[in-house]
Amino acid sequence: MTAPAEAPVLGLLDGRPLPRTGLDRRLAALRTGPRAAALPVPGSGEDRQLARWVAQVLLTEALCEAVAAERGLAVHPGAAPARLDQQAAVELGSITAAAYEGSAAVRAVCAEVTAHVEPSAAEVAHYRALTERPPVAEWRLALPDGSVFDAAPDSLPLALSAALRAAAPGAWVTAAGWTATRLAAEADAGSSAAPAPDPAPDVSALVRAAARRAAFVRWLDHARAARLTLVPGLEHPGDPAQPDNHHRH
Repeated sequence: MTAPAEAPVLGLLDGRPLPRTGLDRRLAALRTGPRAAALPVPGSGEDRQLARWVAQVLLTEALCEAVAAERGLAVHPGAAPARLDQQAAVELGSITAAAYEGSAAVRAVCAEVTAHVEPSAAEVAHYRALTERPPVAEWRLALPDGSVFDAAPDSLPLALSAALRAAAPGAWVTAAGWTATRLAAEADAGSSAAPAPDPAPDVSALVRAAARRAAFVRWLDHARAARLTLVPGLEHPGDPAQPDNHHRH
């Protein structure tokens, strides 16, 4: 008597096989979704890479669902998907970003395992030093047609900017095909003081969020290595040993 064929699996979580049916459903949904025309040709190497990528997303979701259950985290399966900005998605990586956006369990585990992460004052100061830009002084300009607007000197044609800089406020100049005059600022006209600059924004939240994303990536890499086993045909798409990981130029 022939033994029944083993059902195909997505991978193993703690040694327990996970059925491939979830992958088949996810791929079918993509094939009938609004971006179906952008997907690779079925049966091609790129199509197999897509299946590997989706498999890693599903395995990440399954891993985090198990962790959420073990830790008693509140997870709402019907929660609306999250939307990451481009920087956050790049920092997490495409697989983790897709799992984070689509799975409430992934988001709950991320919040749990990174809740203790706080950037140091030095890290916040370093970020501020790298990203701060000095305030840009703007000129108030008038054109012959009566229109008035503000513009930074460096945003103007070089010849016009040089002519306006050399002329006294209120003097009309013509350069680079433009005729304009620089109006006197309020401080030049006798006001008591120039407006105070806007206070520097608090970047602590930005640095904290980035630090927590980095911590989650490290935690997830360790958890995947310890608890997930990949199967032939559904290796990580970036695995250099699998046959479809190649570059053509």
